[in-house]
Amino acid sequence: MTKITFFRSGGVFYGFEETGHTGYGESGEDTLCAALSAMTMLIVNAIEVAYSSRVDYTVDEGATRIVVKSKAALPEFCDDAMIRYAVSGIFMAYYCQICDMLEDYYDFLEVEIVDRNYE
Repeated sequence: MTKITFFRSGGVFYGFEETGHTGYGESGEDTLCAALSAMTMLIVNAIEVAYSSRVDYTVDEGATRIVVKSKAALPEFCDDAMIRYAVSGIFMAYYCQICDMLEDYYDFLEVEIVDRNYE
């Protein structure tokens, strides 16, 4: 099972952490894992390239852990409201997409939101 924890501060989504294997298919054949990986890299690339904003991410393949965060989503770090809304919106859209996927893949995904300050 893959657990996805979304980070939120003051009602604003600013990142997420994914841990574990979905177990939906064999390694190299797991289409659910491939979908999560593709969406994760889409988020990283959109923030870095489309919004020219810094995104902090770490990938620990040994521990099957990915963390993606961006200060650009939060008003205490970014003065540009349009950038903040865009970056936060990407994280929120990913949360909504994962919640939709839960309907079909509830045995393979777990989702939660944690309210905490950016670390």
